Amino acid sequence: MSAGLKQDRFEQDGDKRGLGAIQSRLNEFLAKAGQESVDSLLGKRFEDYLSLLLRWNARINLTAIRDQDGILARHFVESIVCARALPAGIGTLLDLGSGAGFPGIPIALCRPEIAVTLAESQGKKAAFLQEAVRVLALRAKVHSGRAESLLEEFVEYDCVVLRGVDRMSHAVKVASQLVRSGGWLGLMTTVDAWEGLSAATGEEFSWRTAVEFPGSESRVLAIGVRQNSG
Repeated sequence: MSAGLKQDRFEQDGDKRGLGAIQSRLNEFLAKAGQESVDSLLGKRFEDYLSLLLRWNARINLTAIRDQDGILARHFVESIVCARALPAGIGTLLDLGSGAGFPGIPIALCRPEIAVTLAESQGKKAAFLQEAVRVLALRAKVHSGRAESLLEEFVEYDCVVLRGVDRMSHAVKVASQLVRSGGWLGLMTTVDAWEGLSAATGEEFSWRTAVEFPGSESRVLAIGVRQNSG
């Protein structure tokens, strides 16, 4: 059976089960992770996000994880954990190398007080992000281009997050320069990689103890704060 036919069958089965089943499944994964469930309004928005992601992923490669439970347990839950772990008081946030929108879109959904920018250099993925922002009515915008161009514009953010992007060490160096003085840098990475990545930011950042993602002994969220200059 082709990937497209499998996708069509999944969507038909999903319609028969009802969208509420997806929300219930997400809350099951959140409960296993020791996290609070999402309410019906937020759950519906995550259902809409999942539906859109699955449709687009059948045509372009947004994520290698293609099954519903895998997306919910890995992408959604870990992004929700990240959203909830970020400090209060963040007004602007950049998701560098957003790809399919992780963790930036769940952050925008869970933390609507934050103005999120989704930076993605690949045109097809940026087009998906634009559609997701429209469909989900997010308080977010898409930067379709390389993050280095933001440095040229002298843009700074209260928080920059990144997760599994290409040339991660280089991306971390760029990200650290986009964090304002006193702002935050969130790295979704592995225990083995964290030490090297945190060193790439230099001495300007001090780091909290990494938060271990549920169900994993290796994946963590490390949060650093940029020291106030002067």
